Amino acid sequence: MFGLALHGGAGTLPRSEMSSEQEARYRAGLSVALSAGYAVLEAGGTSLDAVSRAIIQLEDDPSFNAGRGAVFTLDGRNELDASIMDGSTLRAGAVCGLTLIKNPISLARTVMEQSDYVLLSGVGAEDFAADHGFEFVPGSYFYTPARWRQLERIRSGDTSLSALTISHIGTVGAVALDSHGRLAAGTSTGGMTGKRYSRIGDSPIIGAGTYADDRSCAVSATGHGEIFIRAAVAHDISARMRYGGRDLATAVREVVLGELTALNGEGGVVAIDRHGEIAMEFNSEGMFRAGRKAGGVPEIYIYRAE
Repeated sequence: MFGLALHGGAGTLPRSEMSSEQEARYRAGLSVALSAGYAVLEAGGTSLDAVSRAIIQLEDDPSFNAGRGAVFTLDGRNELDASIMDGSTLRAGAVCGLTLIKNPISLARTVMEQSDYVLLSGVGAEDFAADHGFEFVPGSYFYTPARWRQLERIRSGDTSLSALTISHIGTVGAVALDSHGRLAAGTSTGGMTGKRYSRIGDSPIIGAGTYADDRSCAVSATGHGEIFIRAAVAHDISARMRYGGRDLATAVREVVLGELTALNGEGGVVAIDRHGEIAMEFNSEGMFRAGRKAGGVPEIYIYRAE
């Protein structure tokens, strides 16, 4: 048994603001990433490789808020965060505040596999990247006209925007179980449009935005990062399974629809357990998500009623 699930962000997503062309692009991007990660698993590859491959595809797709197409800070910069975790060893790596790295998830994995650290930030993380042969890209690589227009709306004081409007936040992530029974999770983001003071959300925080443990499940989260950090969402789901005897679906519902909602936190998670069961739950209007189990067909969704 093996399987893969991924997401491309959650939040307020009115159907009236989504053109058929936009929806087609999002679905195509999710499909490409799902196929890339699933192919790794189908060939007998590792969950870590599947998660990395899927997230790299999403980071390279300008439709999503990670890598190319990341949102802008208030001063017009892109600051990227990512994390990855190996459920078989509980090793983890994370990076935050990157400005020159094309695929932050790859650097997070290198931190995990080739350093004694878990989380590196900013210039230090990029010094580490240089020491390990990473290619740097100019800041202009991340630019897209759509993201710049979103920043201009924030700068102009457009009060019609929700802080959680999907076009202004978002995160990508993936979870996988490989044929050897190993779990992995990863998450990558450009953060929040118009953010200030080098704000960091939950995506690079192990236990908040990312967690994997072969004894329970793998989780990647997306949404209102401050609340996901306070609720330790990803670890809470794992802990409810390990210590509370919950199955995956129950643990995910309790946290996403219970704990998060009680804190006025909006967003969702994708998760997979050691038996290959997949959960994709959210309390927002929509969540870009996709999943596929061994022997099954791809499932790709945006809204709840699909």
